[in-house]
Amino acid sequence: MKMPTSLTARVAGAVVVLVAVVSIVISALTTAAISSYLTRQLDTKVSASHDRAVGALNKGGHEASKPPPDIENAHGQDAGTVTVYLTNSVANGNVITPAGELDQLSAQVIAALEQAPAGTTFVTIDLPGLGQYRVHASTVDTTTVITGLPTKDIDDTLASLVGWEAFFSGLGVVTAGGVAVFVVRRQLRPLRKVAQTARAVSGIPLATGEIGMTARVPDKLTDERTEVGQVAVALNTLLGHMERALDARHRSELQVRQFVADASHELRTPLTTIQGYAELSLRRPDPEQLTHAMGKVKSEAHRMASLVEDLLLLARLDAGRPLERRPVDLTWLAMESVTDAQIVGPAHRWALDLPEEPVVVTGDEQRLHQVVTNLLSNARRHTPAGTTVTVGLRTDDTRHSAVLTVRDNGPGIPSDLQPNVFKRFSRADTSRTRDSGGSGLGLSLAQSITEAHGGAIVVTSHPGDTCFTLSLPR
Repeated sequence: MKMPTSLTARVAGAVVVLVAVVSIVISALTTAAISSYLTRQLDTKVSASHDRAVGALNKGGHEASKPPPDIENAHGQDAGTVTVYLTNSVANGNVITPAGELDQLSAQVIAALEQAPAGTTFVTIDLPGLGQYRVHASTVDTTTVITGLPTKDIDDTLASLVGWEAFFSGLGVVTAGGVAVFVVRRQLRPLRKVAQTARAVSGIPLATGEIGMTARVPDKLTDERTEVGQVAVALNTLLGHMERALDARHRSELQVRQFVADASHELRTPLTTIQGYAELSLRRPDPEQLTHAMGKVKSEAHRMASLVEDLLLLARLDAGRPLERRPVDLTWLAMESVTDAQIVGPAHRWALDLPEEPVVVTGDEQRLHQVVTNLLSNARRHTPAGTTVTVGLRTDDTRHSAVLTVRDNGPGIPSDLQPNVFKRFSRADTSRTRDSGGSGLGLSLAQSITEAHGGAIVVTSHPGDTCFTLSLPR
């Protein structure tokens, strides 16, 4: 037999079964209690009838060989009462008819009554032609007195009671089933709303574009004190996580597409130059022209190789490749970087603001040197001649970190560009127009290398004061 799969059907079925079992148990206990009560009442009546029969026997003063003289009288007994006197194996008995008359008992009935044990026990005996009787027997001198009353009234009462119990139990089961279905459907209405929300979200094409805000279970159904409310809250939380994850994936895909497009654009320029000079050399095999062309090819190849190295380093940092870890003297690194910058940019003024004691951190010396060099190159390229660039270094004992700053008094970074200065292939286009070729990866590399060391880099800029602050854990 296939069980119902609907939660409503299963809960309603469980309620019906429970009500049916409780009804059967209550009916059985009620029937047993009433049967016991009516039987005790009947036993009381049988005892009273037996006492009257014994009293009639003592009053009669009969001889041992024959029944009492007034056996033919009813002696106030109820209709249906059977009385038997058994003396020296001679039995005489009668039954009172509904009309109040005495009727002699048959030999089969007397024989059945003789099976009743004498004493205080009440027994139920099936009398041929009369039905079931509740019987009591006792011995007075040499005579055994047996009396009994029919159990028909009790049987009829119990039969009627069982019928009514069956009717009301059935009515109760049907009512309980209907009420259970109604109540369960009403209580599960929020759960259907949760399922409706889940179906609505499942129909959204998740592979196309940014997802944004999807459907939600209404707040009125998110009471965590109820099981359905807990499910609703869990679903809303799951949908929120899913939206954020899908949006982040979409943004990452856009960044990858933009990165590939920018990288292709950057590589296209040197490749086009190399191709042009190669074709020129083939058309004009002049030694002087060939030397010039090879020089340009070498220059563009070097630029392209530098770009590829930067891209490869960014890819390794994004993949979480471990960096070299050893003590690095930032004081010496800053001095060396500024010395190099003075040679490359003699038109700028370079200054140092260093502490008396060396500042040492743990990291990759080559990569940290690259960070400082990129920051100084950025300041040199995007500021006019005569700009003062100051490299400062200090320790932050509160955060247990080393802080390196590169500050210049140039025109500053445009406000609309500041949020994007650390993005890959990001360049200034007005006041910080570069005077030499750059890929737009310098600051992005600086940020990635710094974060790989567990540090952070930020920029603050306004006309006359631009400062890049690099923090590294000591």
